[in-house]
Amino acid sequence: MAEEPRQVQVFYNSTCPVCRAGMDEQRTTLEKSGHAEAANFVDMTASPDALVQDGLSLNHIRRHFYVRDAAGQLHRGADAAAILWRMTPGRGWLGWLISTRLLRPLARSFYDWFADRLYNWNRRKGRW
Repeated sequence: MAEEPRQVQVFYNSTCPVCRAGMDEQRTTLEKSGHAEAANFVDMTASPDALVQDGLSLNHIRRHFYVRDAAGQLHRGADAAAILWRMTPGRGWLGWLISTRLLRPLARSFYDWFADRLYNWNRRKGRW
């Protein structure tokens, strides 16, 4: 008997309006394409202990989003986005592109730069 593929888990922070909008749009795209079952979106605001076993707190998710792939490995930031995009119809090319040897370091640096600014913006707005 063949084993069912594991669902990808996406851990994000809904308190950040930019993060929430991005994940809502991603979820809607998967649903419309008939791939809603491919990913389980976990709002860390509602489940702050979901990644405790990985040594991560809600504050980690406030800075970056994470994806646990089908093999159970946890990925952060640009690497997480690449996994999510590769499994989304019409966006697979983008996931592949930011995973190439040439662009991966740039994608990681840009994501971290943007995430730091977004985190600080949310703090200034009193969201946490």
